[in-house]
Formats: sequence, structure tokens, C-alpha cells
Amino acid sequence: MKSIKLSDLRDMEQNGTSFKLYDLREDYEYSDYNIGASRLLMSEVMDRYEEIPRDIPVIFHCESGNRSRAVVESLERLHQFSNLYSLEGGIQAIRETEQS
Repeated sequence: MKSIKLSDLRDMEQNGTSFKLYDLREDYEYSDYNIGASRLLMSEVMDRYEEIPRDIPVIFHCESGNRSRAVVESLERLHQFSNLYSLEGGIQAIRETEQS
């Protein structure tokens, strides 16, 4: 399972690197705070895995990184993805950098 640091995600954004960012959190979490990622509820991932790109980096995030880590591990194991990353620390990491 691969993970990505927030600083690496920011570098990808600044460099114009093509990637897809998915928010796995529930509606109430998303409406409370979001960074504009595409929505894909954790409960829907396995039913909708064919929609996930395989030709660019795909980064999943949740509140703390636990759910995104589990999703990446499952997709790699069950559907042989090799381009998936979990955002370390999730939204909590983003909020921490905004408060600094």
C-alpha cells in the first residue's frame, strides 16, 4: 500500500501533474469541510471500482487516513490496482497546516 504526504500532493498540484483525488467521507463530513475532491463514499468503492482511473495517480483521502488506507489496500489486493495512494493524515493533516 502506498501513501502520499500532503506536501507531495501540493507539489503535484503546483507542477500540473495529472491525478484524481477522491474523498471517501460521509456526506456530513464532506459538508462540514472539503477540498473539492470527487466524491466516492467508502461504502460504494467496491461497487464502483471500474470508474477509478488506472492510467494516472489516484489519491484517496478521508478524515484521518485510516479509511483511505483500507480502501487502497483492498483495491490493490482485489482488483490489482497499482496507481493508488492514501493521503497521510487525511483532512486532519490539511487542517493542521492551515492552522499553522
